[in-house]
Amino acid sequence: MGDNSLLPDAARAAIRESAARFPSGRQRSAVLDALRLAQDGNGGWLSVELMDAVAGELALPPIQVYEVATFYSMFEVRPVGRHCVSVCTNISCWLRGGRELLQHLESRLGISAGESTADGRIFLKEEEECLAACTGAPMVMVGHRYHENVTPDEADRIVEGLS
Repeated sequence: MGDNSLLPDAARAAIRESAARFPSGRQRSAVLDALRLAQDGNGGWLSVELMDAVAGELALPPIQVYEVATFYSMFEVRPVGRHCVSVCTNISCWLRGGRELLQHLESRLGISAGESTADGRIFLKEEEECLAACTGAPMVMVGHRYHENVTPDEADRIVEGLS
């Protein structure tokens, strides 16, 4: 199992609290919460060692943690920029300019989707299939904050405001 000391005490306590909400033997149900806590405390990404620590804290085989971390788009398994910016390109957003908005941000930031800016400030996520804000299309998510009905000018203001 992994070195649980890689997780701060507060994160380990929160992981144990999350796992306690599930029946005995069902600690795997807490993996999403545990990975979110670990990622948030590690600059927005999960190293193998950190995933091993989560597995150790939950008494799970590491593969069960890796499977979750690599399946869900909310987790990053390589270093990324401080601010995660996602542009929805699903049908509602696509019809209202989501694809063009993504291209605008790629041009503005000088990176492609899936890359971080050279200064490590912004990570432009790979295309997001749906961010569940169809009535506010096109939308951009920064961290966990939604911005709806985003125009290219508004997108510029959003990324300029990220430190």
